[in-house]
Amino acid sequence: MGRRIGIIGGTGYTGVELLRLLAPRDDVEVVFVSSRGQAGTRLDAVFPSLRGHTDLAFRDPAELAGAECDLVFFATPNGTAMRQAPALLDAGRRIIDLSADFRLQDIPLWERWYGQAHACPEQVAEAVYGLPEVNREAIRTARLVANPGCYPTAVQLGFLPLLEAGLVDASTLIADAKSGVTGAGRGASVPMLFAEAADNFKAYATDGHRHLPEIEQGLARAAGDVVALTFTPHLLPLIRGIHATLYARLANPAAAIDLQALYEARYRDEPFVDVMPGGSQPETRSVRGSNTVRLAVHRPQGRDTVVVLAVEDNLVKGAAGQAVQNMNLMFGLAETAGLDAPPLSP
Repeated sequence: MGRRIGIIGGTGYTGVELLRLLAPRDDVEVVFVSSRGQAGTRLDAVFPSLRGHTDLAFRDPAELAGAECDLVFFATPNGTAMRQAPALLDAGRRIIDLSADFRLQDIPLWERWYGQAHACPEQVAEAVYGLPEVNREAIRTARLVANPGCYPTAVQLGFLPLLEAGLVDASTLIADAKSGVTGAGRGASVPMLFAEAADNFKAYATDGHRHLPEIEQGLARAAGDVVALTFTPHLLPLIRGIHATLYARLANPAAAIDLQALYEARYRDEPFVDVMPGGSQPETRSVRGSNTVRLAVHRPQGRDTVVVLAVEDNLVKGAAGQAVQNMNLMFGLAETAGLDAPPLSP
């Protein structure tokens, strides 16, 4: 068998999505999946979709120390991975954290947005931000990868070409983003009830969402300067999917700029970024179940505002799929391994 994989937090949506992507592969082997509440229960009893693909049972997270794993995924709430990471790294295990524990390099900023003290700030500087389209080479050799958030993936990939080329005013960026209900996780809550979320559409966290500093950190690196982003998330009555409509004002509207060519050149060699033909309107269902982000760039009426449309599956490229993409890079496997199936349709 291939490299041995552990998953901490296997009963959430990202945990089962990791299992869906990893279980059929013969170049990696999932040997440990944890859940405090479901310890001793077979995975396929909790998730019948895995019947025939695994005979594993959930185990208590404390048993991870005795499991032989080359790499551990944390699909856990914020605040869990940072408490366990130092010991795992000391034991020679590599880590991909799907929570936000290692995404922000500014520790006081992280503590302000996440409302707790950081348990291992010394590891934050080592962590590589796991956006392959930006940090591919650093990911290959990383011990600790901070997997990006779902909104930050779509928003950053949408804005990057404009900021890298210095074409827009980085102080006036706007991201109007919408997500399906799985973005909120699998825990029970009244706003996620079918009767509350179905046939409904609303904004939330308008005064400040925790993904904002993560997005601004990545965009500032691309721009080489401070950026200012207005980010408003919305809840869509969908199970999966993110649609981000991004607005940026051109710094020099009179300049001759081929935006389509700019985006096509930037992402030409990226296996999971699809720049659609000019005039396209990407749909969330076109990426359902896939690791692909589809982008379309517009300049309405030839005026000074660029509009970028970005769609992704929040559980795949926005979470588990991107984590697997990072794992492939860390193990020297084909980057697309286990991720090249076409999206579900319908």
